[in-house]
Amino acid sequence: MVRAVFIGDDFTGASDTLATFASAGWRTRLFLRAPTPAECEGLDAVGIATALRALSPEAALQVIEDLWPAIAVLDPQTVHYKVCSTFDSSPTIGSIGAVTNDLARRFSPEHLAVIGGQPNLGRHCVYGNLFARAADGVTYRIDRHPVMAQHPVTPMTEADLRLLLSAQGLDDLALVTCAGTPTLPLRALFDVLDGNDITRIARGVGPLSGRRLLVGASSVAQVLTAADPGSGTPEPAAPPANRRVLVFAGSRSSVTRAQVEAADGFSKIRILPSDLANSWQTIATAAAALASDTPVLLHTDPELDYNMSPDHLALASGELLAKIVTTSPVGWLGIAGGDTSSRICGLLGFTAIDYLEAFSPGVGLCRARHDTPDLDGMRLILKGGQMGEADLFTRFRAAARS
Repeated sequence: MVRAVFIGDDFTGASDTLATFASAGWRTRLFLRAPTPAECEGLDAVGIATALRALSPEAALQVIEDLWPAIAVLDPQTVHYKVCSTFDSSPTIGSIGAVTNDLARRFSPEHLAVIGGQPNLGRHCVYGNLFARAADGVTYRIDRHPVMAQHPVTPMTEADLRLLLSAQGLDDLALVTCAGTPTLPLRALFDVLDGNDITRIARGVGPLSGRRLLVGASSVAQVLTAADPGSGTPEPAAPPANRRVLVFAGSRSSVTRAQVEAADGFSKIRILPSDLANSWQTIATAAAALASDTPVLLHTDPELDYNMSPDHLALASGELLAKIVTTSPVGWLGIAGGDTSSRICGLLGFTAIDYLEAFSPGVGLCRARHDTPDLDGMRLILKGGQMGEADLFTRFRAAARS
């Protein structure tokens, strides 16, 4: 039995939850497919990364169907459905409500709670309404956020999380405000304004007996570890096979765009729509730079129409990057974009990742596990579109050479 299983709706968010558990002393590993009980021996928390955020409800429920036997045999007290801290979702794409209802049907929890904010990332839930800090440093109600209100796939037009989730089939959530006291059994949405609320929720949720289904960002892991700190320490990390650096920016957010523009010391390659259909020249250019020990930064262009759905664009990008890494194995790999990260790590054949250390708010430095020696031990940073400071990629390059 493990203490908790967390299911990440994309890879970057799941890696942040991995970091949160591991930093608090919980022995944790993030898998890219359903793990075996033997692989989970000695772990406190087991993570499984998925691409649920980009899927229709029908496709998402099939993913849960496939994963559930492996989760059930681990017999966790807590299942954490890890969703994006901005809760961007809809009834047709990335439906949080559909997946939560399916997990509740399978898990039969005594307590179901949604944790509404993650203050350390500038996400706050007040009277059920979600607010998020933007790149300009201003905190906006999510339906007025300059990026999330205009999200190309799941624009946030509703700030009240109870209304948002109700439209996705997750009804009857009681609101527990910052000043409120929860009643038991729980079926509630918790406000989270600041770190004090994480502590308050931990005092209420931590001692609960019975099964708990908790929905939210890495603040759920903060709640669980505040209630029950761990004592594990990371295993010594063998160095990667080489110091070659490759960064792929598949996110089209303004934050990632600024990071690409600010990146220093890279050979930058802008990916055109034609490069995804006929990629040999891009592969050759990137491989030549890597062979000469020049860090490479590939990036999509937010101004271009790639004439693909987000999922197909992520898949095509992942196939391109996998070909580059197969041609010129790298020791340090950075990926921006949740859907892109999921696709790339899956195509590269990683089996799991371990957390090493904090790198930036919401971004951990991790180690990849792989059956092939050239790829095993690779250092990774996996970031969502909104995460990280402007110099993130430059600092990643510097870390590889230090």
